[in-house]
Amino acid sequence: MPSLSAHQSNDFTKLLLTGDSGSGKSGALASLVGAGYKLRVLDMDNGLDPLKTYVLKECPANIDNVEYRTLRDNYKTTAAGPKVDKPSAFVDAMKMLDHWKYADTDLGKPCDWGPDTICVLDSLSFFSDAAFNWAESMNPGAKDPRQWFYASQQAVESALALLTSGSFRTNVIVCAHVRYTTGDDGRTRGYPNAIGSALGPTIPRYFNHWAQCENRAGNRTIQTAATALFDLKNTKPFEMGKSYPISTGLADFFGVLRNAPAKPKLVRKM
Repeated sequence: MPSLSAHQSNDFTKLLLTGDSGSGKSGALASLVGAGYKLRVLDMDNGLDPLKTYVLKECPANIDNVEYRTLRDNYKTTAAGPKVDKPSAFVDAMKMLDHWKYADTDLGKPCDWGPDTICVLDSLSFFSDAAFNWAESMNPGAKDPRQWFYASQQAVESALALLTSGSFRTNVIVCAHVRYTTGDDGRTRGYPNAIGSALGPTIPRYFNHWAQCENRAGNRTIQTAATALFDLKNTKPFEMGKSYPISTGLADFFGVLRNAPAKPKLVRKM
């Protein structure tokens, strides 16, 4: 009979990190690089400039611990307006999540990377756009566009199920923009932005951890406690601070949940 102490959540963190554009989601990853984690980033936004800037400033010796693959669909100009030219970003992203291999790079299967590595999807919003482009290309003659929305929603949800499953044995951070929705009760809530409005409230169910990047008058923080807008959560609420400065926040968050990776010892030459 399995013991609760042996549950896989004790070994790996699966974090949903949300925030408005400009709130610091990508740059916040730098503190994890400084803490010794290896980052493998599926860059769907083509927006890793802040991460590079902060890593070079805070922990330049660790910059090679960040591996990334930028995947964006290309557009072409047509008489009917811009159109996606041969959608491939979603399919390529799924291939990378199965086996991180391209050109002369081969880092093996992400599901085997272990606790010293973090697989980052940045961001879910653009990943969802790529899924929609894929769904439309698979059924271009659909009479009802809702078929594309349904197929892409199913594909995105399946990808999240993969990333948060017990068989995907590495840490995961999924970054997402926020969609604000007002319900029938008149309350406004914030959910991860994905395809359509139906999928957003479902996404947090896949994660034991949900944190929010906030930018208030230039003061950027990572919030961890639930609010009227966001049902934020983590598995150690009695130990976790309610907020952290964004410069150290993700490293602080992971530090509460587990020990940072062991840093290599320096050997002094005689």
